[in-house]
Amino acid sequence: MIDLTNRVALVTGGSRGIGRSIAIKLAEAGADVLITYLNAPADAQEVAGEIMTLGRKTLVLKADLSEEEDIKHLVDTVNEHFGQLDILISNAAGGGFRPAMNVSTHNFEYAMNLNARAFMLLMQEAAPLLKRTSERPGRAKAISISSFGAVRALPMYGAIGATKAALEALTRHFALELGNDGINVNCIRAGVVDTGAIRSLPNAEELLQARAQRSLADSRNVTPEDVAKVALFLASELSDMVQGETVVVDGGTSLHP
Repeated sequence: MIDLTNRVALVTGGSRGIGRSIAIKLAEAGADVLITYLNAPADAQEVAGEIMTLGRKTLVLKADLSEEEDIKHLVDTVNEHFGQLDILISNAAGGGFRPAMNVSTHNFEYAMNLNARAFMLLMQEAAPLLKRTSERPGRAKAISISSFGAVRALPMYGAIGATKAALEALTRHFALELGNDGINVNCIRAGVVDTGAIRSLPNAEELLQARAQRSLADSRNVTPEDVAKVALFLASELSDMVQGETVVVDGGTSLHP
């Protein structure tokens, strides 16, 4: 049994999909969980209600992670209300689905700022809270959430895929720089997950069916719950010797040529 009692976790983009599942999974293990949202306040409050029902403390914060000032305010708020941060889940993502040939400078800048720069700024701002000392033993955990667009060409995914590749590289570099401060920094590269974002693609059903057929684990697609279970492991002391890694959660679909 993983026990995260007395741990404080921050999950960006925690109102829906993968972020929601991770937030609830961490709360079930005993952590107090703060979540951010951008466009779904009702969903965020629903998640907060579930966290409180589990007997955990929570805080719901509206934040645009593509904006530097919002990130600074977010970390300041965590410090003000809890005075500590033990688990950071960088999950908020976006950028729009469009062919790479149609990506504008504005489109690309937004995707990069939200998907990669946000993680960089979060780590820079939160490092003092995450850093372990003799008074705060154990290891803090920072986890970024990537996708297969980082390593595979997917239709309509050019800008997001490029910025997810940058996110994975940043994860490795922060592990190198912060590992000796008692901070583990790892990444989860999720396969095609059936979420609202994927469902917005015009060929979503075909994509999901094709991936399920290629799965080598129960012939189904990856769910947000599947990703949340791996995030729980990486957030716990069981992963203390896992550092700078990108953990693939895709049911084995990427093993096919």
